[in-house]
Amino acid sequence: MIEMIPFIMFAAVCLLLMLGYPVAFTLAGTALIFASGGIITGHFEPSLLKAISERLFGTMTNGTLIAVPLFILMGVMLEKSKIAEELLENMAKAFGKVPGGLGMSVVLVGMLLAASTGIVGATVVTMGLMSLPTMLKRGYNPALATGTICATGTLGQIIPPSIALVLLGDILSNSYQQAQLNLGVLNPKTVSVGDLFVGALIPGLLLVAAYMAYIYIYAKRHPEKAPTHIDDGTSAKAIALSLLPPLALITVVLGSILSGIATPTEAAGIGAFGATLLALLKKQLSWKKVGEVSRSTLEVTAMVFTILIGASLFSLVFRGFGGEEVITHFFNDLPGGAFSAMLLVMLVIFLLGFILDFIEITFVVVPIIAPVLLAMGIDPVWLGIMIAMNLQTSFLTPPFGFALFYLRGVAPDSVPTSTIYKGVIPFITIQMLALIALGIWPELATWLPEQLR
Repeated sequence: MIEMIPFIMFAAVCLLLMLGYPVAFTLAGTALIFASGGIITGHFEPSLLKAISERLFGTMTNGTLIAVPLFILMGVMLEKSKIAEELLENMAKAFGKVPGGLGMSVVLVGMLLAASTGIVGATVVTMGLMSLPTMLKRGYNPALATGTICATGTLGQIIPPSIALVLLGDILSNSYQQAQLNLGVLNPKTVSVGDLFVGALIPGLLLVAAYMAYIYIYAKRHPEKAPTHIDDGTSAKAIALSLLPPLALITVVLGSILSGIATPTEAAGIGAFGATLLALLKKQLSWKKVGEVSRSTLEVTAMVFTILIGASLFSLVFRGFGGEEVITHFFNDLPGGAFSAMLLVMLVIFLLGFILDFIEITFVVVPIIAPVLLAMGIDPVWLGIMIAMNLQTSFLTPPFGFALFYLRGVAPDSVPTSTIYKGVIPFITIQMLALIALGIWPELATWLPEQLR
């Protein structure tokens, strides 16, 4: 019965989150309740709780996590200053003569915005408000329009620089070192957030290309459902000049990381400064706007770090009850070894994506399963990209996908929920094929990081 306590803890957290209780306080509260019960019954060592202060101090002094508020600031600044909206308009003009040009523009701009914020809800809502009315007005099929926006909003899970990858990279880095120490490796290898960024580049860009190819083929076959819109009133030079600054910013941020000139944290600082400078040059920055951007950045950052604190306490108590050993034995006893363990973990994470956001899964689930999987010989970069793409698929899947709920909240009543569900099915198919391809060929994620080391 004692061995079941970690699983009961996990089930209790999932149940309380489904009932709508705040994530951070649910994690911390559940952990403290179970720890108290364990201390009273003599099944939990009270001295283990002293480690929470060291964990919190480690979080406070973690330089990698400084990238979180900076990347959030960059994305919010691009959104609030209307730079992303102007980018969408000009990108649509640039693709005006191409079948499905507006839809392809939504994918590209959404990719940049999603990569900057990394928050699925923020991207889907922003793109829904910016692009859905325009797509419907220009005669796009509602299913294609809503499916494109939902799928694009989830790209923040896999396209660097992404908050999801920053958080995932930090957790995997700690888990990788822990797994090697458990195996007796005295000089453990390291994996960084930068490695995860580089590893996500090829799968992410292939996914974007697949989205755009689908929209192009759909528009060629059904031109009446994705009509072209040619605007001859804007010169190519004017379009290029308006597209250049935000694209240059993203290129500088990513390029500085990939080339090794800057760490992800330093690149995040460049991105935040660059986005602020762009807003200033476009005369879109006022003290009121600065206040709105600062407030939004603070709210999202506070949410992320409060959840991290709650998750740290939860994982500490989980391990105190022997949860890691139970999972290790369970995975080792599975027929098929690492393949079966990986398949089971992917299935569990996919289902958890229906009820938990990526932050909760990253902070609660990944620290529990990652050390065990990594000790079985699974590559940490490949594992991270598989988790990110898996969650991306989960957030799209009806009837519980988060992206669907977010878009439903801003879509007009004339677009029924069934249309949104219908619209995402082709993109889910693309996602599943990409996930299978990544599972068969891990080199899609691991080749580029190995070349750049």
